[in-house]
Amino acid sequence: MAEPQLTTNADALVFSTRELAPEDRTAAWQAALSRVLVEVEVSPVPGTDPWTGTLRAERFGALQIATEETGAPVTIVRTSAAVAADSRSHVLLRQQLHGSVLLLQDGRATRLDPGGLAFHDASRPFKLVITSDQRARILMLPRALLRLEEAQLRRLTATALDDAEDAPAGLLLPLLSGLAEESLAAAPALRERLARATADLVAVLALHQAGAQEAEQRRPGAELLDRIKAHIETRLGEPELSPQDIADRNGVSLRYLHRLFQREGTTVNSWVRARRLEAASEELARPDAARRTVAVVAARWGFASSAHFSRVFREAYDMSPVEWRRASRAARCTGGPEAVHGRTSLHAADS
Repeated sequence: MAEPQLTTNADALVFSTRELAPEDRTAAWQAALSRVLVEVEVSPVPGTDPWTGTLRAERFGALQIATEETGAPVTIVRTSAAVAADSRSHVLLRQQLHGSVLLLQDGRATRLDPGGLAFHDASRPFKLVITSDQRARILMLPRALLRLEEAQLRRLTATALDDAEDAPAGLLLPLLSGLAEESLAAAPALRERLARATADLVAVLALHQAGAQEAEQRRPGAELLDRIKAHIETRLGEPELSPQDIADRNGVSLRYLHRLFQREGTTVNSWVRARRLEAASEELARPDAARRTVAVVAARWGFASSAHFSRVFREAYDMSPVEWRRASRAARCTGGPEAVHGRTSLHAADS
């Protein structure tokens, strides 16, 4: 595997997989991303043509600006094991320049098209699903520079910023893009000041987005939705749990129940399924998991059959429950982040 090579500028790194053999590209690309950004795992879509990746990154004090480009479908995952093994806990702001990606974190999924921006936090697992050629600019900065409380930061991840012309992101985006580009071209004496200005703008965007999310959670129905979710949590193991039953137990109409979940970009069934999968995955990852069969775990968390459980588990985690249990055991033995893949639930799609 070819390691990423630093250029003559100690603060800059340029790397491409183009000159590598196709079988070496995934491992080299994973090493480059993990070195420049944070520890991640890279998984190309099976059966796709040999793909290429290009990465350029420059550091300006506490701020790092990277341009990432990939030429085929690929999935990038930061797992729980990687978070535990990698001390970097920066916040990343992704600005999509070309193509589209799906960003998942903290139970949310957002699609970024050209011009779209969204934050993701390296201190927790996240997942990027890239389905075609794409290019993005990534700003990475220490969490402290955003001046956000933990609860605020959790509210803004995987949420597309409003880029309407009269919204803060729409007003600041041209300036932010200009600052990022000028920082790359500026003389060394000017870079530090431009980096601080860019970080300040990112902080403004983060504060506004966190405030908007907090206001969203305070609107009518938010407290009721929290109570409904708490009710569902106590009944995840019941196979007969249904939207109609949930609505009846909480004194709301089925139509209103669906509307509450739609506001969060999901559905009742998708949210229930995602929570069941998360609970099952946690049980399968425990040290004593070998004592229970997959069928027992499936039944405990409300799945009607082990076959259905195995199918939806693979769709969400890119491996079977048995493979997940084996990988979790290997991760405990090695302490490495490479053993467990993709602990990010996909509950943007309906069941």
